[in-house]
Amino acid sequence: MKNFFRTRLASFRYAFAGWWYVIRTQQNAWIHAVASILVILVSLWLRISAVEWALILSAIAAVWSAEFFNTALEAIVDLVTEDHHPLAKVAKDVSAAAVLIAALMAAGIGFLVLGPPLVEKLKALF
Repeated sequence: MKNFFRTRLASFRYAFAGWWYVIRTQQNAWIHAVASILVILVSLWLRISAVEWALILSAIAAVWSAEFFNTALEAIVDLVTEDHHPLAKVAKDVSAAAVLIAALMAAGIGFLVLGPPLVEKLKALF
């Protein structure tokens, strides 16, 4: 049982090391971080429902997951070849497209969920 907890703790350390690597090395991760924080703050300000929180958090998680997979795939491709192989380019481009799709989906969810209450709140303020 003691070994179980030790290995779980090690798993968390590896996961946070990977997260820190993405934050340190990927410029787009900073954009995702700022966007995530802003969306969470606006969501708190608007006091959205639990279902709306589920949609917002799922969208944020989808973008971050896509960015993490993209970073991992780029590292694997770079490990396998230093040459500019056409298939390496395809792998990296498709992986980057997955991040773009997740980000566009998240923006759409954000506008659908946060747009109407944000407009109402801003109307009431001004």
